[in-house]
Amino acid sequence: MLYFTRWKAAAVVITALVVCMFAVPNFLPESVLASMPKWAQRHIVLGLDLQGGSHILLEVDTNAVKKDKLEATRDDVRRVLRDARIGYVGLVVRGNSVEVRIREDARLEQALTKLRELSVPLGGILGGTGQRSLDITSDGNLIRLTVGPDAILERVRQSVEQSIQIIERRVNELGTVEPLIQRQGTDRILVQVPGLQDPTRLKELLGKTAKLDFRMVDTGNSVEEATKGRVPPEDDLLYSASAPKQPYLIEKRVVVSGADLTDAQPGFDQRTSEPIVSFRFNNSGSIKFARATQENVGKPFAIVLDNEVISAPVIREPITGGSGQISGSFTVQSANDLAILLRAGALPAPLTIIEERTVGPGLGADSISKGKISSYVGAAMVIIFMLVTYGLFGLFANIAVTINVAMIFGILSLLGATLTLPGIAGIVLTVGIAVDSNVLIYERIREEVRGGRSAINAIDAGFSRALSTILDSNITTFIAAAVLFYIGTGPVRGFAVTLGIGIVTTVFTAFTVTRLIVASWVRWRRPQHVPI
Repeated sequence: MLYFTRWKAAAVVITALVVCMFAVPNFLPESVLASMPKWAQRHIVLGLDLQGGSHILLEVDTNAVKKDKLEATRDDVRRVLRDARIGYVGLVVRGNSVEVRIREDARLEQALTKLRELSVPLGGILGGTGQRSLDITSDGNLIRLTVGPDAILERVRQSVEQSIQIIERRVNELGTVEPLIQRQGTDRILVQVPGLQDPTRLKELLGKTAKLDFRMVDTGNSVEEATKGRVPPEDDLLYSASAPKQPYLIEKRVVVSGADLTDAQPGFDQRTSEPIVSFRFNNSGSIKFARATQENVGKPFAIVLDNEVISAPVIREPITGGSGQISGSFTVQSANDLAILLRAGALPAPLTIIEERTVGPGLGADSISKGKISSYVGAAMVIIFMLVTYGLFGLFANIAVTINVAMIFGILSLLGATLTLPGIAGIVLTVGIAVDSNVLIYERIREEVRGGRSAINAIDAGFSRALSTILDSNITTFIAAAVLFYIGTGPVRGFAVTLGIGIVTTVFTAFTVTRLIVASWVRWRRPQHVPI
């Protein structure tokens, strides 16, 4: 256990040295760091509570939520009446209601029965409020479905919850870790992102709804007539996203929606070398897209993003592979941003930035200073304890723990991670775990000495027999860190990351670095007793 071949010893030293070297840029001034190669400039980004960052307050567009709810209700009414083969006229949205007139008085009760199925309890099965999503009344053969204030509030709440998940995915796609994303009030979302170098890009990503639709272009009606205000009821007049703005007459019917996308990646067109975005549908989207392209060969279809036409190519042949690409005057950055938006999903409603500011350390300079002092005092006490309790071997343990901490910072720098106070707590906890590993080894050596073994045999047996205990304790702690990372968000994940990395480096230093130091000392001194 104490024997190291030269190549093994060299591998341990080189590994520890290389990983520790990645921590060096964190201690260099910006002027020196700027002169270094790009790959050597990776360093730890301090979190919002340590260095400040972007603070953005978003508000869900309540009017847009209400409009979407009314339009969805109108479409549901149309579907229900058509499926029941009930004739109707005058299906319109008026105020907060959807109105429809039944042609035959004899079918009125049947229509009311069918339409009442659209009204569900607010809050789902466990709502328990007694309120329903729609208030359905009739006046003669006129049926009115009214969306009440409580139903709008419930829809806003659902939109906020869904938006929080989508915003978190978008921010994480930027490579920024530990964002703080939480609800404020009824219709607002707070976003705090530490260490982000380009807040303008963040605002662009957060502000875009990213609602992607694949719809057919209406070639049977005149675009010129539509621009004069005579838009057919089944069409929308949309304009191209790029200048000059070109008008298109697009069918309202959605062939495939962005919800059917499973992946989107930026790339380059092999023929023109222009930036593009490649996409892939799920099974349902692939079937719908294949059917639409088979039925409309030779006709143009539009790729619509947030009510702007990205491109409108002509279908040359059926597309049955379930994948395709979007092109349209992209830059490398805009193609990457669009891919991020599509992967993260569309926001259920537009978000408006109502507050934006740059914030300083959340805990204040005084709290951070006290935190540093407490860390230094704690580290000093650990070092003194190990020296007093284990003497020379305590010095070996302190050297190994120092290398352990340096390796943690090196790995965090290599990953470009963001460090917050919970992350520092994970590092401090790792120091305790690392010292505990050495304590287990040294106490095992003491037991072997008391059992009558020689110094070298006792040291060798101490490292060998403590291995299983240390592995068991560290594996269980690593599992806990993995669970925290999987189910946690923001600072909790930061704590889990530093703790998980610390456990890996602890096992490495305890059974390679510490053992190499002790083995070198044994080879040099050939001790007759163990100085513990």
